[in-house]
Amino acid sequence: MRKLKNLFLTGAMILLASCSMSAKESNNDNNANPETTDVKASTGEVIVLTKADFLAKVFNYEKNPTEWVYEGNKPCIIDFYADWCGPCRMVAPILKDLAQQYKNDLIIYKINVDQEQELAAVFGVQSIPTILFVPKEGKPMLSQGALPKSEFIKQINEFLLKK
Repeated sequence: MRKLKNLFLTGAMILLASCSMSAKESNNDNNANPETTDVKASTGEVIVLTKADFLAKVFNYEKNPTEWVYEGNKPCIIDFYADWCGPCRMVAPILKDLAQQYKNDLIIYKINVDQEQELAAVFGVQSIPTILFVPKEGKPMLSQGALPKSEFIKQINEFLLKK
């Protein structure tokens, strides 16, 4: 019994160490500037947003704190994620495929909640992945948890593109 307890504690310590090591800030320089964002969107890439990009391309909550005003010219999906999150890593390839599939119809963004904590707080993100579906007109819809590709396609067609 004692050996089992020691084995369990050792495993827990290794797991905690690996989680804390993977939760360190990533130094990805995928930040979207105005010129590259449009190019990336038109080629079907998922675009990483900073707060400044979010304010310019999605919703300027500093300028319009009480009313939702979408700044984009196409509907979008925003994935609130973290590099260390397993379900987020499962959703990432789905979003990459959808960005290619719908490159003429919508834009897919992602926001790292570890680097952009204010943006996560604005939308009350408490668990990840959290997906924000933003139609061109009307209010956005928030979904928590990893979604299968079929659900993304359903929301894109019915909610975002109104097909």
